[in-house]
Amino acid sequence: MNFDPLYYPYASKRLLNYASRGMVATSQTLAAQAGLDILKKGGNAIDAAIATAACLTVVEPTSNGIGGDAFALVWTKGQLHGLNASGTAPASLSGQALIKKGYNEMPQYGWIPVTVPGAPSAWAALAERFGRLPLTETLKPAIEYAEQGYPVSPILGHNWQIAYEKLSQDLKGEEYASWFETFAPQGRAPLIGEIWRSPDHAQTLTKIAESNAQSFYKGELAEKIDAFSQKYGGYLRKADLEEYQPLSVDPIHINYRGYDVWEIPPNGHGLVALMALNILKGFDFTDKDCIETYHKQIEAIKLAYVDGRKYIADPRDMEVKVHDLLSEGYALERRKLIGKTALLPEPGTPPKGGTVYLATADNEGNMVSMIQSNYMDFGSGLVVPGTGISLHNRGNNFSLDPQHVNFLGPRKRPYHTIIPGFLTKAGKALGPFGVMGGFMQPQGHVQVLMNAIDFNLNPQAALDAPRFLWNKDRHVQVERSFPHHIADALCRMGHDIEWSGNTGLFGRGQIVWRNENDVLMGATEQRTDGVVATW
Repeated sequence: MNFDPLYYPYASKRLLNYASRGMVATSQTLAAQAGLDILKKGGNAIDAAIATAACLTVVEPTSNGIGGDAFALVWTKGQLHGLNASGTAPASLSGQALIKKGYNEMPQYGWIPVTVPGAPSAWAALAERFGRLPLTETLKPAIEYAEQGYPVSPILGHNWQIAYEKLSQDLKGEEYASWFETFAPQGRAPLIGEIWRSPDHAQTLTKIAESNAQSFYKGELAEKIDAFSQKYGGYLRKADLEEYQPLSVDPIHINYRGYDVWEIPPNGHGLVALMALNILKGFDFTDKDCIETYHKQIEAIKLAYVDGRKYIADPRDMEVKVHDLLSEGYALERRKLIGKTALLPEPGTPPKGGTVYLATADNEGNMVSMIQSNYMDFGSGLVVPGTGISLHNRGNNFSLDPQHVNFLGPRKRPYHTIIPGFLTKAGKALGPFGVMGGFMQPQGHVQVLMNAIDFNLNPQAALDAPRFLWNKDRHVQVERSFPHHIADALCRMGHDIEWSGNTGLFGRGQIVWRNENDVLMGATEQRTDGVVATW
């Protein structure tokens, strides 16, 4: 990418960061510094990623937790490896059973949407396969912040208050009492700048570290989760935790204008970003801030998303193969649908054959792209008493349509929104990138990558550029900083444009790339509290 490192067309509040020995970029300053400290203690980029991820469960609990899921792309020794640590539905839970009970869609809170948490297994698996330090060392910063506390940062505090107000209205049963005791100990959300601590969280992380996560899946912590579930009619059992294993997966990719863009395969929806880019590479783009560029981006994302929502599920159940959805022929057919006006997208027929993101790199060539989430802010609203474990609600993404490929079933993995990204060229690693934020994530990947590859924006400027979020049909939300004349023109083309002042809708991303001089370049969002920690 031939970008100007001093070119900041979008009034960025941040400058591009450079380093040679190591770099950690994420949405919380304390977590980034924790990862960098691990590098300085002799750990590699994988150890730094584990430390950062565990720390984020403490210093950004509005977006992830011990009871959530994780995915990772790891570049080491010239190869890219994938890890899918998303959890499965309990063995005793089925869509048919919920339909008989009168459900027509998955609930957001409570035990029904709780799947097996995968994050602790990700830390253990990454440490065992690629790391240099034990979890007892890499989880130390997280344990210390949970025990001693830390001051709540501005955007974290803002999001915590919003979540508290919503959950105060929605969580009424006694099973939710532990959430309020843990995350609103004074009967309110912690204030910005106020110290928040969670000793239970610290004890749990200590048990995970000392047992290499076995306590969470087979020991004392598993028993506490089981007992809590049984007490309130939940479906998750110790046997579900004991049987769970994260998956080593082969990353999927397409070539976009000479760069290989890599994502985790389904059940995650990184496939959506690749399908959209596959459509878009058939067009020539010369100007970022023009009507045709945004129109074609929106249309391609629509077409990719409706296919994703129809076909993505647990890979064992997918009826359409990934390579068919990413075929050049199918991209050509979908590209033909993009005209001069906004379309109402429909799935095609291919040929048959609340989240945190972090990026790390070291001076040995190792690089990690990792993402972790509880989903929908604090997840299910359930916190296992005495542990600080906030259980996610990832099962909310299952379908209760028996004809849908993503229909809820025992031990199935649901359609998943969290996706890490990675960029290579000619077999060499440029590095990790990611944009967190639910269904914004593949849309963020497309927009940020095009900003860098097509329009030569440096990584910081690529992140800072105004974004749009397609929701459904012709409805598109745009940030306040989005060019007004382009928004007006898109309206005339049939797009239903809505201005939004909620920057949280548009994702929060980080990038760490290695340039031709073997120097690391890092960027983080102005939409979050994040920082790039450098060495």
